Amino acid sequence: MPLSLEVWRVPGEPVPVAEALRATYEPFEAGAYWGPAWGTTWLRAKGTVPAHWAGRRVEAVFDLDFDLTQGPGGQAEGFVHTAAGEPLQGLHPYHRTVRLAEPATGGEEIDLLVELAANPKIAGSAAIGMRYSSLRTAGDEPLYRLLVADLAVREEDVWHLLQDMSVLDELMRQLPESAPRRWEILRALDKVVDVVDPWDVAATAARGREVLADVLARPAHASAHTVHAVGHAHIDSAWLWPLRETVRKCARTFTNVTALAEEYPELVFACSSAQQYAWMKERRPDVYARIRKAVDEGSFVPVGGMWVEADGNLPGGEALARQLVYGRRFFAEEFGVDQDGVWLPDSFGYSAAYPQLAKLAGARWFLTQKLSWNAVNRLPHHTFDWEGIDGTRILTHFPPVDTYNCELTGRELAHAEANFAEKGVAGRSLAPFGFGDGGGGPTREMMERARRLRDLEGSPRVEVTKPSDFFATADREYPDRPVWRGELYLENHRGTYTSQARTKRGNRRAEALLREAELWAATAAVRGGHAYPYEELEALWRRVLLHQFHDILPGTSIAWVHEQAEEMYREAHAALEGIIGAAAGELGAPGEGFAVLNAAPQERTEVVVVPGGVAGGQELADGSRAVLAHAPALGAGTLDGGGDGPQPVTAGEENGDLVLDNGLVRVRIDRAEGLVRSVRDLGADRETLAPDEPGNLLQLHHDDPTLWSAWNLDASYRNTVRDLTAAESVELVEPGPLLARVRVTRAFGASRLVQDLELTAGARRLVVRTDIDWQERDAVLKAAWPLDVHAGHESAEVQFGHVQRPTHENTSWDAARFEVWQHRWVHVGEHGFGAALLTDSTYGHDVRRHTRADGGTTTTLRLSLLRAPHSPDPEADRGRHAFAYALEAGTGIGGAAAGGYALNLPLRVVPGGAGAPLVTVSHPDVLVEAVKLADDRSGDVVVRLYESRGGAVRASLGAGFAVGSAAVTDLLEEPVSELEVVEGRVALALRPFQILTVRLRRS
Repeated sequence: MPLSLEVWRVPGEPVPVAEALRATYEPFEAGAYWGPAWGTTWLRAKGTVPAHWAGRRVEAVFDLDFDLTQGPGGQAEGFVHTAAGEPLQGLHPYHRTVRLAEPATGGEEIDLLVELAANPKIAGSAAIGMRYSSLRTAGDEPLYRLLVADLAVREEDVWHLLQDMSVLDELMRQLPESAPRRWEILRALDKVVDVVDPWDVAATAARGREVLADVLARPAHASAHTVHAVGHAHIDSAWLWPLRETVRKCARTFTNVTALAEEYPELVFACSSAQQYAWMKERRPDVYARIRKAVDEGSFVPVGGMWVEADGNLPGGEALARQLVYGRRFFAEEFGVDQDGVWLPDSFGYSAAYPQLAKLAGARWFLTQKLSWNAVNRLPHHTFDWEGIDGTRILTHFPPVDTYNCELTGRELAHAEANFAEKGVAGRSLAPFGFGDGGGGPTREMMERARRLRDLEGSPRVEVTKPSDFFATADREYPDRPVWRGELYLENHRGTYTSQARTKRGNRRAEALLREAELWAATAAVRGGHAYPYEELEALWRRVLLHQFHDILPGTSIAWVHEQAEEMYREAHAALEGIIGAAAGELGAPGEGFAVLNAAPQERTEVVVVPGGVAGGQELADGSRAVLAHAPALGAGTLDGGGDGPQPVTAGEENGDLVLDNGLVRVRIDRAEGLVRSVRDLGADRETLAPDEPGNLLQLHHDDPTLWSAWNLDASYRNTVRDLTAAESVELVEPGPLLARVRVTRAFGASRLVQDLELTAGARRLVVRTDIDWQERDAVLKAAWPLDVHAGHESAEVQFGHVQRPTHENTSWDAARFEVWQHRWVHVGEHGFGAALLTDSTYGHDVRRHTRADGGTTTTLRLSLLRAPHSPDPEADRGRHAFAYALEAGTGIGGAAAGGYALNLPLRVVPGGAGAPLVTVSHPDVLVEAVKLADDRSGDVVVRLYESRGGAVRASLGAGFAVGSAAVTDLLEEPVSELEVVEGRVALALRPFQILTVRLRRS
């Protein structure tokens, strides 16, 4: 029977339930339209349960104009509340009924308040619905019709017969034609059709169930594979919807799960992302109270221990550590739960730094699903030990069901069993089940399947369990596991290293500023009693960590998400600059003049550009000045260079080319085309660039992948290329002696670009500062550097170290890595000579080799600067960009690392005098990544450092304060082992790429 309806159309953004309860409603009826895109409509639905429904299960049934082809999460959704505003259940296409009474007494008054979310249908792989990518362009016409809003009774025998038949039919279709079991099931199903009267199904359905009872009672074979089914609802923290909609998706889904657990007490629902719990605590405490109760009862299981399910490649080392720290700490404080694993089913590859970081955070296992998307090579294992760059191994599972949105269908379970790579040595796998991506979670139908499949002949056994129980059992069952070493590279979604460059640039700068803010605030607190901004730093970290989610930082969300991300980064950068400024004011010796703050872990003598009011140095064309500065690692230095300075840089013209020379490198730039024709290492007397192949050659490729525009960079993009050699102007704008600068202006298509090529005194680094108005579509812009280096592999920085990748295509695995990623630097070299490319914000690159006619080898590194995908943001990357990259000539890994820090952490000039560092390290290969005060507010100083070159070292850590005691801790700053303090220094021994967190207690 239909419910009577009234609506209130919310003007603007969603409102709390309390406001909806106070609103004025107007009449509405089924069949009427509601919307508009991204709009909210509140629906009042009232009715009375008929007396003759007494003893029956009564439900409310809704159809919001659901599209069964679209899947939940990418279309209309609803959230049902009681008349008092208490949450009952979320609505999506496969979860549209709300249990109201079981059994009903008859005569109950039904009064429901339903929040309708008009989330538009947005396809992720094509330009469909892209006008809805931004609130600015979405329009105000209604999108949906309310098709059904009814009270109904559920015919129990009919409903359960449908579940019986569905499970058996799916199983039968997966069995071979030669299997007697297939025909036994088929005959039983055929008999059901005979005994169930099509004119009176409800009255005869029980007879059908009796027919199937025997075939449903047959137990599974002793050798049957066991599937550990874990309830799941992958909720992307943003994707085809903005962050604010994710908050509502979480509330709907988590309410669904807690309601389902009341009906199915065996349900175990694994939910990651501390951020999503924090949203509920802050914005939906009524839902959060239900979650807390379900956690206590064991049906709701926090997993993963990260703030969000972050991208697996792009977050910096310290950021990845903080993802684990903030996530695990939240779960421990809120639920008393210690996390034992990392749950990352959907991210676009996984850094080889993960095993060590996970173990340091207390994890014993790691789960991912995404590698089933590999386009070429199949990962040879499903249960294995994953070994990181430092040698740490962690038990890892890659579910053979090949989805994190499993529905426990016969096809899925048969695939999991057949696909499982460890047959014969192990017999169990994990399957996350429930609707996901946009949430939804497990359904009643899935739970009924699980019950029937617990022990059914012909099918894998299905056990609903906690993830930790699966991993503990798998560990015992399969102790001699194979090992996979190095990164888990996803042979797909390679465009995510480059898409939405402004989001990536905002993240990289935020990571650098967070490092500075903690370092200088800790230094000021220890030195002068400056108040350390614990709350502000934690809040800023959480905002940055949220935006490292695997559809935000990779650049694969709608325009609305990235517009908000850019605004967040502007706010975060300003707040961090404020923290740094306040701390800097209390650093160094007071007095006139300026201090130079160096947040990098290496001592530096560099040219810095300062305002025109500073005396000395070189006056620049814009009125600022270039001045030589010297600063110790992690400390404050001076502007005078600390004594004799480096050889000046000169600029002149030679044979029609512009030549920059600082005694270390000599750079020749083509006066006609602005291309770099030579970078000569004067000390080695060797050319860095390959003969007759220009450096900094910008190359434009057509880039319209077959699927997933923002995600993918197909190999076919290399088939067409346009070299951007034409220059509008090439001019020398700064002649030295401290800074020489050549400005190159180009125009192509609808875009315009200005690049300043800079060489400073004392540097081996040619910096390319780029300002571009990028207006291309379906294109990728690369910067090519052909190097005269015979390199069989590249070395690319990852979190807390680097990985080596081949520069050849010997195998299908090598060939599939035609686009890879780095953080601040990538290096290629041969014995005694090498070069590196440094970046301040770009991540993607490719590397290829070829043999020249002269017999030499050219190794070409190409940075991916910009893309222009058409969906899900139709205007992605268009507009203004400013970024820098650099060629570091004649350098090894150590020089590449130092250059990467220098480019990303420019020296900071502040009023005041020099001051000694808060901490020092004795060995150049041991680099400090973070200096901060302990999170427990004890005043202890926490230092995170790592071995950066891949070799075991002994070093000592010193402090600019009296150290009472020292300890190695885990990532959460809990002591692991005590360290001896001798004459104020702490002796350290590190294995290759080892990360150490050292806690220094002040005496």
